[in-house]
Amino acid sequence: MPRSPRRRRRSLPPTPVEVAIDDLAHDGRGVGRLVAGEQAGKAVFVHGALPGETVSARLIGRNRQFDEAVAVEVGAPSPDRVTPPCPFFDRCGGCALQHLSPSAQIQFKHKRLVDNFERLGEVTPVRWAEPIQGPTWGYRRRARLSVRDVPGKGRVLVGFREPQGRYVADIAHCDVLDQAFAHRLEALSDLVGTLSVRHAIPQIELAAGDDGQAMIVRHLAPFSSDDVLALKRFSDAHDVAIYLQSKGPDTIERLTPTTHALHYTLAQFGLRLAFQPDHFIQVNRAINEQLIDQALEYLALDSDARVLDLFCGLGNFSLPMAQQAKHVTGVEGAQALVEQARYNASLNALDNAEFYAADLADSAAFKDWSQATYSHVLIDPPRSGAAEVLDVIAATGAEKLVYVSCNPATLARDAGALVQQHGFRLIEAGIADMFPHTAHVESIAYFERAR
Repeated sequence: MPRSPRRRRRSLPPTPVEVAIDDLAHDGRGVGRLVAGEQAGKAVFVHGALPGETVSARLIGRNRQFDEAVAVEVGAPSPDRVTPPCPFFDRCGGCALQHLSPSAQIQFKHKRLVDNFERLGEVTPVRWAEPIQGPTWGYRRRARLSVRDVPGKGRVLVGFREPQGRYVADIAHCDVLDQAFAHRLEALSDLVGTLSVRHAIPQIELAAGDDGQAMIVRHLAPFSSDDVLALKRFSDAHDVAIYLQSKGPDTIERLTPTTHALHYTLAQFGLRLAFQPDHFIQVNRAINEQLIDQALEYLALDSDARVLDLFCGLGNFSLPMAQQAKHVTGVEGAQALVEQARYNASLNALDNAEFYAADLADSAAFKDWSQATYSHVLIDPPRSGAAEVLDVIAATGAEKLVYVSCNPATLARDAGALVQQHGFRLIEAGIADMFPHTAHVESIAYFERAR
């Protein structure tokens, strides 16, 4: 059978194109139309462009329905435009909105939440909450960096990917990272560049606690004895624990030092939570603390409260609630996080919180905990949302529900179901700026049982 002809890759014009921008996409790129040429009117997504601007843009990708580009020159700038503080903004995809003023970033994220509620959930809260905000630099205590050996540049690149996602951005530092890592990218680049398997290291994961930091080096080939020695020297010089990962998450093991632990504190509750470098924790310390405060204000727990905490992780919300409630039941899909939550409850001398492992996307995995009666429910699901547990929530008899979300689309979908099918009222909702300078929208919504 003859082979089909190989599809030719669309060539990109060497000269910039002119694009009129009329909106921002959900990922923070400007959305506009080509102004002139044979394809005038074609949609273009432009990194670094804002609504109302006409920009000169360099094409970085072409599709039938739309093109992708990076702004290289702006005509009349938007009144919301600011100079990106980062010198690598034009080449790094880690941040999408540094060129947009902080206040306009908040407005963009709030509008996305409003639009999703109206369009997908067909529901509106009784009132909108004030945005939860915090520091906009040095906030990111967890990050996954890409690594690539680039012989043409004579070194290894360590950082986020470029806007189109194909290559690792050539950056020297990153000021949204926790100060433990913000200015260590070049040191990491030099470290990996000395290793015999530098071509087989695709990523490095970073995690910073309140009293220490760690990194997980993903490697697709075994290290030599000299490699191990170099890693240990880096650990000593930079006071960072190093873990290795050869395959899946279950292969993560600590290389150095002999003993190591990460913790973060919730000072307002006098709590100390331990975690491993691959565990999920809320990236932004200040926003996390405010989210917990807001959730507890909504729930208004008392000594008779029985709380169900779904997608509880390592106890981030469970343990503060256990200080105020009669009993907290936490449920989480990852067994490792359940064990960490149990450890954290013991670490903080809380014996009224119990934790279970269950796949919350599979109702067949729900056990005795799903049959109990609760007065309050808190959920903090992944991006896919909580559609599979809404029936359980409704059946608990809980009068109050707090939903913490990292995806406004699935929050809106689930909010619509809670209101229209399960007898709840959406009382208040608002955004939390968990990832400043990015298009990520974290939010919190409060529901009460309809009377």
